[in-house]
Amino acid sequence: MNHLMFYCRPGFEKDMAAEIQDKAVALECFGFSRVIDNSGFVLYECYGEQDAEKLARRLPFRELIFARQMLVVFKQLSGMDLQDRISPIIEALEGMPEFGELRVETADTNEAKELSTFCRKFSVPLRQALRAAGKLTQEENERRPVLHLFFLKNDAVWLGYSYPNNNSPFHMGIPRLRFPSDAPSRSTLKLEEAFYMFIPVEDDEIRLCSGLTAVDLGACPGGWTYQLVKRGMMVTAVDNGPMAESLMETGQVKHVLDDGFKYRPTKKNPYWLVCDMVEKPARITHLIAQWFREGYCQEAIFNLKLPMKKRYAEVEHNLAVLKEWLSELEGDYVIQAKQLYHDREEITVHVYDERKLARRRSGAFN
Repeated sequence: MNHLMFYCRPGFEKDMAAEIQDKAVALECFGFSRVIDNSGFVLYECYGEQDAEKLARRLPFRELIFARQMLVVFKQLSGMDLQDRISPIIEALEGMPEFGELRVETADTNEAKELSTFCRKFSVPLRQALRAAGKLTQEENERRPVLHLFFLKNDAVWLGYSYPNNNSPFHMGIPRLRFPSDAPSRSTLKLEEAFYMFIPVEDDEIRLCSGLTAVDLGACPGGWTYQLVKRGMMVTAVDNGPMAESLMETGQVKHVLDDGFKYRPTKKNPYWLVCDMVEKPARITHLIAQWFREGYCQEAIFNLKLPMKKRYAEVEHNLAVLKEWLSELEGDYVIQAKQLYHDREEITVHVYDERKLARRRSGAFN
């Protein structure tokens, strides 16, 4: 078996398949995708004997837009005896190396919710049995591959593995964030996840800290502004709609009644630009490029709302346009894009200048 499995948001399987086809061909690992609509996963079957392993090592997981997780599949079991599912699993691991972590998972679909409960309970006795059989280290070891069991039904499972330096560190590829009770809207989780995904923890003190200024375009009612305020930033919230009173009472928010596409700050001192406006991707891409070209921000996170069809093609086009515009500027601009768990029909994009960031790091640690 020479497959890669990718977890993704249900409904985006064809977009995931288009992306992996594109990336795999670039690495000369040819194959085809097996897609089941709304299943929450995609299988990429490689033609070359070792190509799945090659992709698992060489295809940067962080650069994949629609993937929540990436793993090599090496065995499928079905029709297991419900009284003893552990024995065939251990037998299937014959000849495999010792793993450093176990994750028992299923798809993120409504149909698989009952399976999620089973997976959670089953992982305890399975972990003990694997350790007793010498197939799992006694303590989690991040230097060894992660063993994944992806259950399709309670008697059917795919066995696979991922590499800790090239996978999602989260169970099912989903970061578990708690909705703050005082946040104005659930959209706040999108920006919190974006910070968690794109900003290394060691950079928090220079990129997500008090003393920075930020602009939130299309801010109403303040879900994204909330994340900036709680990190001590001074925020200009731009929207013709009302902002949450709780945010205005902090004294950290200036509410500007204006169109987010027309507003420009009077001084070129904002560090962050964030934007979650509902608009065509091309128009948002052009707006963000303008802010960087005119020197109004140093770092940005924004969402691109996607069409119903050919979403990967739309994403690639807009990211290519943005890259071309930024290439005309002095600097070393980095563009990252991901469909986050808290995103819906959209992706989240992060842009920053690596040269300026390097200077900030140098100044902070000298």
